[in-house]
Amino acid sequence: MCAAAASYRRNVGIALFNAHGRVLIARRTGDDGPEVIAPGFEWQMPQGGVDPGESEAAAARRELAEETGIVDAVPLGRVAEPLVYDWPPYHGPPHRLDRWRGQSQAWFAFRFTGAEATIDLSHAAPGEAPEFDCWRWEELHRLPALVVPYKRHVYARVAAEFAVFTRLSG
Repeated sequence: MCAAAASYRRNVGIALFNAHGRVLIARRTGDDGPEVIAPGFEWQMPQGGVDPGESEAAAARRELAEETGIVDAVPLGRVAEPLVYDWPPYHGPPHRLDRWRGQSQAWFAFRFTGAEATIDLSHAAPGEAPEFDCWRWEELHRLPALVVPYKRHVYARVAAEFAVFTRLSG
């Protein structure tokens, strides 16, 4: 008998656009178990797990607030189906994420309507350290080259799906 294949963790990703059509990216402070960050590829958009009983849309708003302090954002759209990636090989100590083979992400686009001074990366989920140490606005089409290789296909799809929002203004 073969063991059942590990499933994917339910997750959301957030593309937050400013009035100039650039998207917020932040630099990861380090690995999170099997979510390995390669040197030179520390940048990503906010993302996080969906809690039991929580809708994906609510998770996207919660994760955006937890990771960046941002609450002033209006929804623009979402990718119709989940985008999936596998973790790279992981040989570290047991970790809360290692029971899954990767993540199945629902991607949402939002327009930032607040002041940049309200962006605060010191926020984190209770009991967790902040994930990021700095942020910037970046051109969406450049993101696949800035992220870890195992997420590039997801970021390429997000860039294609959300390209229309790079041409909109506040």
